[in-house]
Amino acid sequence: MDKIYNVMILDDEPIVCERLRSTLEKVNLDVETFTDPNDAVKRFAEKKFHLLITDLKMKELDGIEILKLLQKVSPETKVIIITGFATVEKAREALKIGAHDFIAKPFKLSQLRDLAAKALGL
Repeated sequence: MDKIYNVMILDDEPIVCERLRSTLEKVNLDVETFTDPNDAVKRFAEKKFHLLITDLKMKELDGIEILKLLQKVSPETKVIIITGFATVEKAREALKIGAHDFIAKPFKLSQLRDLAAKALGL
């Protein structure tokens, strides 16, 4: 892989961020993690990301709100929403708004790696 792909992981649980980071770095993706949605939004103004993997339920901003904000500043960024609170309605809403995919916790790390590769066209 010649091109460097920048990936942001946003989850309010640090352990989730670290597990996902290590999984994606093994396939040579450049990964940054954030546990605070506001910090993640600020970082989007500074750097182009090809993929965002975000939790749905967070205290200050949820994944749907992050998706809507991101579409304004970086509409070409693909978004995968992960959640432990999956409902068909939330999945439909996320996909209708423009999420690339939606995956329910618990999931296998290989599943997420495969979704990331698909979103990036690898």
